[in-house]
Amino acid sequence: MLIALLIPLALAILVYAFVLARASIARRAAPTGEALLLGAVVNFFDTFGIGSFAQTTAWMKFRKMVPDRLIPPTMIAGLTPPAMVESIIFLILLGVRVDPVLLFGGAMATFAGGVVGAPLVVRSRAWIVQMTVAIGLTMAGIAFVLAIAGKLPTGGTASGLPMGLTIIAIAASFVFGLLANFGVGNYAPTLAMLSLMGMDPHYCFPIMASGASLMGAGSSIRFIKVPDIDLRIVVGLALGGIPAVLVAALIVKKMDVDILRYVITVVVFYTAAVMARAAVRGHREHRAEGVTAPLAAS
Repeated sequence: MLIALLIPLALAILVYAFVLARASIARRAAPTGEALLLGAVVNFFDTFGIGSFAQTTAWMKFRKMVPDRLIPPTMIAGLTPPAMVESIIFLILLGVRVDPVLLFGGAMATFAGGVVGAPLVVRSRAWIVQMTVAIGLTMAGIAFVLAIAGKLPTGGTASGLPMGLTIIAIAASFVFGLLANFGVGNYAPTLAMLSLMGMDPHYCFPIMASGASLMGAGSSIRFIKVPDIDLRIVVGLALGGIPAVLVAALIVKKMDVDILRYVITVVVFYTAAVMARAAVRGHREHRAEGVTAPLAAS
């Protein structure tokens, strides 16, 4: 089952690297220093489960690196290569110890959710999804705090789950893949869910990383062919992120499980705060559009 994931991931890396290199050479797109540094920072913390979408979006908007409409495709195209390397590393280091049904099922469900959710973005209000996720993560964070304080069972030693929980986890992974289209990374929700179900937090990383990389592979190949995409930023994010992932992955593997639980708790609350902030901003923008629409039509 592990080979069944490693082979398509390896092929995806080779194909994407070839397509990106060919497009970059054709456009003479040398990476910018800012993109290299941004890729290194966000992907280093992404490897710990914090995610990279929210931070990258915020920085690109603050610095006006690309037009707002091009932030998602630029970000996904640039951050997918480090995610692919991340998934390969975690699958080799930790994947062999994870229940193969949960590993393969969770990764493929995340990929399927991403494919199904893509057309829903244009018909849904992202701020509602973001606020829902923020509330859910806050509740998970409270559960982590109670567990650390000894008020709830801590769990956290299993490499797999009972069949009933495995089915629930795979179904939830599909939902996480769907939510990724709204800018909600699958890392923090997956970490929270599987850890609270009793899994060793280390073994969550192969599942969430392989799902994220498979989900981003197909989209990225299409995005880099868009003429308006600034490949200098895409290449910078990719080249800056890959070595940062290599360093961070080794730290995660060796990190004490109790320390990792504290890190995950911080990650969950941080992600919840980011999602809530994005939801509030999206709600305000939606209300502003509703107020100005009649004026624009008159």
